[in-house]
Order: sequence, then structure tokens, then C-alpha cells
Amino acid sequence: MTIRSVHEAALAALMEADPDAKCAAAQALQADWGAGRLRVVAAADLGEPLTHPGRPPRPLLVPPQEVPVRAAGRREGHAALLHAIAHIEFNAIDLALDCVYRFRSLPVDFHAGWVQVAAEEAQHFGLVRERLRALGFDYGDFSAHNGLWEMACRTAADALARMALVPRVLEARGLDATPPIMARLRAIGDAGSVAVLETILRDEVGHVALGDRWFRHLCAARGVDAETTYRQLVDDFGAPRPRPPLNVEARRAAGFSEAELARLGGAQD
Repeated sequence: MTIRSVHEAALAALMEADPDAKCAAAQALQADWGAGRLRVVAAADLGEPLTHPGRPPRPLLVPPQEVPVRAAGRREGHAALLHAIAHIEFNAIDLALDCVYRFRSLPVDFHAGWVQVAAEEAQHFGLVRERLRALGFDYGDFSAHNGLWEMACRTAADALARMALVPRVLEARGLDATPPIMARLRAIGDAGSVAVLETILRDEVGHVALGDRWFRHLCAARGVDAETTYRQLVDDFGAPRPRPPLNVEARRAAGFSEAELARLGGAQD
């Protein structure tokens, strides 16, 4: 049996431009990892950002403020909402793959965790894309923004910053946003998409928790206080603050402390 580097296999999946091929490659990565056909090759982390991962020619990427907001009660607005979710999930595949490709100094457990996340994000993308297609649209039919990947590039040189600002900031915002989106979809009778988002929310708690675990691990290894460091990184990078209401239960399950939740405005009596 040929044993290959998990980092190079992750890069190959990362550079796949076709969405179906990328999803298949992410799931094959997990299968090969589970079968013992891939190994971690301990080395220094790669600091140079990968600015152009594999992407299809559409969607058109525009600044966040130029992404149109449409009412979910109309068919096109309904589809635009699902498209925005699909785009997040597509980017999340790349974010997980980049962790495996880039942060080679970290233990085997780190890579195992992000290999699994990549496969789960691929599944999520496929589920949302199915719902989008049921409305007569497809991924790429609406414009989108590149904020998630831009943060990946900004944190490419530091695993601690990546774990803080992608899972614990950007993906944690998804924990807050998903229940209101589910309520909007439920109100227009889209039970199928609500069921998909229930699956995504369950898995995303685990993804944020994985980031929390390695963020705290890296803080301990560097001898710095995790929660003070988190606040400093959010300020230093100008990362977005959460928008209320917070999903306190999900954030708590993902590793946020009571003190953090109180500072974020999500404390409950």
C-alpha cells in the first residue's frame, strides 16, 4: 500500500475548482485517512497564504456590502438565502483543507480533526445545493463575498490566530445566525431546508469546538492566557463582533466560557 502525505492530498483537494470534484476529493481524503493511506509529515508550518484556491468561475465575488439582500418570501430571495449558505459551506471545505495542508507542526489529532471537518463541510454543501436546485437555481447563480477566505489568508502564518479568528469568530457567528434563518425558512414552509440546517448546526458546534480545543492548546503551549489573547486578536485583526441574539447554548457546547459569553452579551440569568 502506498502511503502519501496528507498535506499534499489536502492541497490537491483544495485546488479542485469544480464543486463536485472538490467535494469528492474531500470525502476521499477522509476515506484514505481512515484506511491509513495518508500520513502526517512533521515539518514547519507554511506561512505564505494560498490566495487562489480552486474555485469555479461563478459565483462572482464582490465586496460584502454589494451582495444583494432579498426577501426570503419570494422565490428568488429564498434561493439567494440558500445560495449564501452554500457559499459559506463551500468556503468551509477549503478552510478545513488549508489547515491540514498548512499547519504541519501540529499533532496527528489536529490533522485528523480537520480532515473530518472537510468531509462534513462537503456533505453540507451538497445538501444545501440540492435544496437550491429544487428551486430551479444552482451554486454560482448569485454573487457572493470572499470574507472567509480573506481571513484565512490573513491568518496563514499563525495557527493560533487561525483557530481564534476562523472557528471561534467567523464560524461561531454561524451558530448564532442559523436559528433565525431556520425560523425564516420554517415561516415560508421550507421544512426540507430546515432539516438540512439542523444537521449543519449540529456539526458546526463540533467544528467550532475543534477550533476552540486547538486554540486553547496553542495558547497553553505559548504560555499565554487564552481569553485575553482571543480579545487581543479580535481587536488586532478587526474581526467582526457577534450580532445578537447569541446562540448561547451552542457557543457554550463549543467551548466558550461563561465569562466570554457575558462579555459577548450573551449572559443569561
